[in-house]
Amino acid sequence: MFKKSILMTLLAAIACNVNASISSSNYNVVPKPLSVTEDKDQPFIITASTTVSCMSGGEEMKRNAQFLTDYVAEATGIRMQAAEKASKQCIRLVINNKITGKEAYRLSVSKKGVTIEAATPRGVFYGIQTLRKSLPTVKVDTITLPAVTIADEPRFSYRGMHLDCARHIFPLSFVKRYIDLLAMHNMNVFHWHITDDQGWRIEIKKYPELTKKGSWRPETVIGNNFPLFDGTPYGGFYTQEEAREIVRYAADRYITVIPEIDMPGHMLGALKAYPDLGCTGGPYEVATTWGVFADVLCLGNENVYSFCQDVLDEIMDIFPANYIHIGGDEAPRDRWAECSKCQAKAHELSLTTNTLQSYFTNRIEKYVNSKGRRIIGWDEILEGPINKSATIMSWRGISPGVEAASKGHDVIMTPNSHLYFDYYQTEGRNGGPILIGGYVPLEKVYSLNPIPDDIPADLRSHIIGVQANLWTEYIAYTSIVEYQVLPRMAALAEVQWTSAAKDYPDFLSRLSRLRELYGIYGYNVAK
Repeated sequence: MFKKSILMTLLAAIACNVNASISSSNYNVVPKPLSVTEDKDQPFIITASTTVSCMSGGEEMKRNAQFLTDYVAEATGIRMQAAEKASKQCIRLVINNKITGKEAYRLSVSKKGVTIEAATPRGVFYGIQTLRKSLPTVKVDTITLPAVTIADEPRFSYRGMHLDCARHIFPLSFVKRYIDLLAMHNMNVFHWHITDDQGWRIEIKKYPELTKKGSWRPETVIGNNFPLFDGTPYGGFYTQEEAREIVRYAADRYITVIPEIDMPGHMLGALKAYPDLGCTGGPYEVATTWGVFADVLCLGNENVYSFCQDVLDEIMDIFPANYIHIGGDEAPRDRWAECSKCQAKAHELSLTTNTLQSYFTNRIEKYVNSKGRRIIGWDEILEGPINKSATIMSWRGISPGVEAASKGHDVIMTPNSHLYFDYYQTEGRNGGPILIGGYVPLEKVYSLNPIPDDIPADLRSHIIGVQANLWTEYIAYTSIVEYQVLPRMAALAEVQWTSAAKDYPDFLSRLSRLRELYGIYGYNVAK
């Protein structure tokens, strides 16, 4: 009996060793590629002697080659080497101008090698992500890649993910880690929310009080119990150089950083620093609770427009994105109705209190346009006459986006019913974190159709993208950020990228492989 036990242990050890030395890849990835065709050729074998070559594309392609070698090493332990010239056992990264679409790619595997080709280095990067996600996630000596041809391109040109760093600020290192998640999911926009009532988080050199006074709140409400506070000052901000570092880090991964400087509401951080910008003159305090506050920028005060333009000048210098997000949501009109300056401005322009914000938005947009940029605003800015060049983020459902498209606006669908990742993932808390409320399970994210079937054909082209949002009123820790976005970010990626018909069971089977990759990097994933 003893000898038999020893024999079984040895056999098990041998089996484990074999599994650890060689493993096969699987192309059932998230998001699902447009076309996957299995070929009859023999597989390609990756070992430590395999090289990655890029003979065109300059520094971007060299960086892509380095990404690929790092990804393979992180997942499997095999460290390939980048090389300018192709070898017999090689993964080739190729610029092919015959491929249509700047984000499209073609991945082909045969006995002779692997080729990832695209019209741009950006397209090659997405091909690399697909290869990366097909790899085993155990330490091995050899990887078998079955012969295949994958032709792929995204459904939407704008594929975004949002992070609120105003309610709670997160370290620069974590913002980069978050951007790495976006890259893994084929996303190309990082929407960075950096100012709000609870704190101003970006250095503006012309207005130093914004971060000296406006970035700190005296305490924070505890959970959902508004009479209870922690009694601890909370604050911090990103310097302009730190913000530029994030822009560079994201750009290397083909991700554009769009900053949000919310105006004219959600401005208590700015009003604390410069009280003359408000209708009452203050005093104001940085908010210690969550919600919507009556104190907003005074739209009858010309200094407000100078302030906003000055701030936007520095923001546009830091962030080269084509879009600047100016918020525009949840701006109560109570103070404007009571303010003599605002009423005088409304009378001068033949406006009402309810349409005064439209004047502000159009004036700010005209200024942003003069700098060669465009604005994005939340769907509340549709409540008055707005220039067609403004892009609308539809957060209060799908219908505001349809309305915006009918008026000639480009639209990014981000309905809270499906894409607010600060909402619960389960119907009960089940021991999870205390959150703001709501209920958005994984399957509901996956079920979203950003372009409803009943939208007229001539409006469909105005739906340019999809984004999920993570507001952080109740999310103070990086581990909870990860818990809230994973694995829902995978379902979002499928909505953004894949044109194929929905198949939730098939998605779940592919998600199981992606969860293994999350584990390699130690992400905190909701179960």
